[in-house]
Amino acid sequence: MATAHGYRPSNGDFDTTHPTAVRKLNRTYGLTPPAVESLENQYKRCMARLSEKEKPIQKYLYLSRLRNADVHLFYRLVTQHIKEIAPLIYTPTVGEACLQWSQNYVQPEGLYVSYSDRGRIRSVLDNWPEKNVEITVVTDGSRILGLGDLGVNGMGIPVGKLSLYTACAGIRPESTLPLTLDLGTGNQDFIKDPLYLGSKRPRVSEEESLEFLDELMRALHEKYPGIVIQFEDFKNPFPSLEKYGDLYTCFNDDIQGTGAVVLGGIIAAVQTSGIKAKDQRLVFLGAGSAGVGVAKQIMEFFMKGDNLTEDEARKRFWLVDSKGLVTNDRGDKLADHKVFFSRDDNNGKQYKTLEEVVDHIKPTILMGLSTIGGAFTPEILTKMGEWNKHPIIFPLSNPSANSECTFEEALRYTKGKALFASGSPFDPVELNGKFVQPGQGNNMYVFPGIGLGTILSKATVVTQSMIYASAVALSESLNPDEKAQGWLYPELRRIRDVSVVVAMGVIRAAEKAGVARENHIKNMKDDELEKWVRSKMYDPHQETAIIEEEVRNIMKEMPHL
Repeated sequence: MATAHGYRPSNGDFDTTHPTAVRKLNRTYGLTPPAVESLENQYKRCMARLSEKEKPIQKYLYLSRLRNADVHLFYRLVTQHIKEIAPLIYTPTVGEACLQWSQNYVQPEGLYVSYSDRGRIRSVLDNWPEKNVEITVVTDGSRILGLGDLGVNGMGIPVGKLSLYTACAGIRPESTLPLTLDLGTGNQDFIKDPLYLGSKRPRVSEEESLEFLDELMRALHEKYPGIVIQFEDFKNPFPSLEKYGDLYTCFNDDIQGTGAVVLGGIIAAVQTSGIKAKDQRLVFLGAGSAGVGVAKQIMEFFMKGDNLTEDEARKRFWLVDSKGLVTNDRGDKLADHKVFFSRDDNNGKQYKTLEEVVDHIKPTILMGLSTIGGAFTPEILTKMGEWNKHPIIFPLSNPSANSECTFEEALRYTKGKALFASGSPFDPVELNGKFVQPGQGNNMYVFPGIGLGTILSKATVVTQSMIYASAVALSESLNPDEKAQGWLYPELRRIRDVSVVVAMGVIRAAEKAGVARENHIKNMKDDELEKWVRSKMYDPHQETAIIEEEVRNIMKEMPHL
C-alpha cells in the first residue's frame, strides 16, 4: 500500500532482473501488463506525456500523480531536468496549484492537523505511515506566496518544498513530512465554497494559534526527536520563530532562507559593483516580514565585511511600504518588525511613493518584496542606470506576475548595466548579439542545503550563524566560468553540488556554535567532509541498483520463486 506521500517502489524498479519472480514476491504479478520495460523506456514515456501538456498546471498535476505512483522515477526526471521542472513543481506553478487545490484534489499528499485536533495532535501524527521522519515543512496557509489566505489549499507549498529538499539536496523522500495546519481561513469565498476541503470557520486568533503550535511542536519533537521543522508562509512568522527558535531545531524560510539567498546574490553583486558597503544605499519596496528579514541579513554582511557598526549599517537601508517611506514620525503605528529600520532623518518630510524615495536617495541597490507587479517602472529603472555604473536590481516577489519588473525591462532601461536577480524565473535576453542569463534569487539555492547540513550535523537548533554561513557558502559556490560571465547565482543544473557546499558551510557553523551532536564530522578535512556529505544524499539513479542487489540476495535465499 502506498503511503500518503506516495513512497512505494513501483514494479518498474524491480523488473530488470527476474521479473516474474520479483512480481510474485512483491505481490504485483498480474496487476501490471506482462511486458518488462527498461528504466529508459519508462523515462521516455514520462517525458513524452509531460511534453504533451500545454499548461503549467497540467504538467504540475501529471508530475504530482507520477510522484505518488513511482517516487524514484519522478526524482530521476526532476534531477535530470531540474531547471525545467523546478518551476513546475514549485514557484511559479505551485501558486496556481494552491488556488485550485480543493478542486483538483485526488489523493492525500501530506498530513493535515486541524484546530479541532488540539489535545490529541500526537495521535494525528501517529497516523503518518513513515517512522523515520527527519524534516517537515509546516504552513498554516495564512499567506501563501502573494496570494493571501488560502487555508488548507496551501498544502501545495509543503509538498513542493519537500520535493525540492529531495531533488536538490538528496534528503530521502520517505523522511519528509508535508504538514498543513487547518486553523480556519479568512477567505470568505472558501468558506462558502462547497468544494473547499478545510474547516469552514474564521481563522483563529494569533494567541490561539500559538497555543496550538505549542502542542504541535511538543508532539513533533516527541515522535521524531531531532526533527528539523521549517515554517513556511505564515502571515506573521516572527512570533513562532522567536518563541521556538531556541527550543527546537527550526527555521523560517520566508525570513531566513529568503534573507540568505538574497544575501548570497548581494555578496556577488557588491563584489562586482566595486562599491564598498559604507557607500551603498538600499531602497526596499516591501517592509513585511520577508523584507525586514532580508535587510537584516544584508546588514550583517555589511557589518562583518566592512566593519561597520550596527547603526552605520542600518542607516544604509530605506524601507518603503504601502504608505511610503517608513519613518518614526509618519503618524501611524508601525508593526513591531518595521521599527528597527524606521528612519528618523527625514526632517519632517514624508515620502509617500517609491518614486519620491528613489529620487531622494538615489539608491545603488533596489530591492522588491512587495508583490506589486511592475512597481519598478521604466522611469525608475532608467534613473538607476543613469546614477550607477552597475545598478543592483532585485525584484524578488513571486509569482512572476507579481515581480516588480522583468529581466528584459531591467536590461532595456538601464542599457544593459543592471546586476539582476529575481524571485521567479525569466527567460534569457539577447543583448549586443549575445544571450544574457538572468539571476534567480530562488530560495532553493539555500534551504535544501540548510536542511541537509542541519540533519547531518544533528544540530540542536538552527543558529543565525548557520543561516549566514549558508549565504556565504552560496556566494562561494560560483565556479570560475560563472564568475567570468558576471553571474550572481550558480547554474541551476548544478544545484546538488551547490547544496553540498551550502550544507558543508552549515555543518561547520553548527560545529563552531557548539550545537552539532554528530561526532563523526569532528576533525574532518574539507575533502573528507564533502565526500561524507555526498555519501549521505539520496540519489534516485542509484536506487534501482540497490533494489536489484537486494532482489538478487532474496532470490539466492528463496530459489523456489
